[in-house]
Amino acid sequence: MPPTFGLKTTPMHVPYADIRRVWLEADEYPQLRDAWLWDHFLPLAGPKDGDVLEGWTLLTALAAQTTRLRLGLLVTSNRIRPPAVLGKIASTLDVISGGRLIMGLGVGGTHQSAGLSGVPGPNPAIEEYAAYGLTLVPPGEGVDRLRETIQILRRMWTEDEFDYHGRYYTLERNRNSPKPVQQGGPPLLIGGWGNRMLRLVARYADQWNISGPPHTDFATLADRVHRLDMECERIGRDPSTVSRSLQQIVSYDDPAGTRAIVEQAVGLGFDHIVLSLPRPYPEHVVRWLIREIVDPFH
Repeated sequence: MPPTFGLKTTPMHVPYADIRRVWLEADEYPQLRDAWLWDHFLPLAGPKDGDVLEGWTLLTALAAQTTRLRLGLLVTSNRIRPPAVLGKIASTLDVISGGRLIMGLGVGGTHQSAGLSGVPGPNPAIEEYAAYGLTLVPPGEGVDRLRETIQILRRMWTEDEFDYHGRYYTLERNRNSPKPVQQGGPPLLIGGWGNRMLRLVARYADQWNISGPPHTDFATLADRVHRLDMECERIGRDPSTVSRSLQQIVSYDDPAGTRAIVEQAVGLGFDHIVLSLPRPYPEHVVRWLIREIVDPFH
């Protein structure tokens, strides 16, 4: 089966009008299933004093102006918003979008050195979290906190009232109304690559996401796919019930090279490709993306 496709616009050093233009164009092309933003407050590249738009606020604005695209953050940091606050935000956005939200989640900032989507590299969270008064936690604690967040979200989306007493979070008589439009809540995407994260993916996620080259080489991708299969089998879950999503930066100068990466990823079992657009976005970039990268796979 050919892969499905989405796109990502990183709201860093890019005006709101340009992001809006790309999303409205993408909404007209059914070849693209979804569109994504990120969850950072400071630039990860380029001038350190550049503009960055807050992810959930921007996502809400775009959700109100689109009609077809599924949408989300790739991925939401679990270290920024308390779980129940995040559950209320997500419920509201699912209502606004008419049931199009995908709940993308990640551990967020930890003391472990990590780059984009958890792959090894410089840790941008140190400066960012210090600037915004956020705290870093050890990696194991980050995964445990994410597990509790997932449990809270699912109960908020399905139960009328409940208490929650976890190791890190406590709720008394939580009530969340209105519920999301999607029955049972938005599908859950978890982004990450470590063994503990893949155990979480196998237990809870509808979709798994990881970054492709140059952030992650194909040997690592193949190993992580195999590890996820093993974790699913260990708990008695059919591995095919977890969608595998790859986030891949697009080359405007070498679309054939991007297609080659996508082809290799599909061969490893990735069924969904999120095409991340470098800035600045050319005019009619979505039409170009469909012609050069998406349509050749169909």
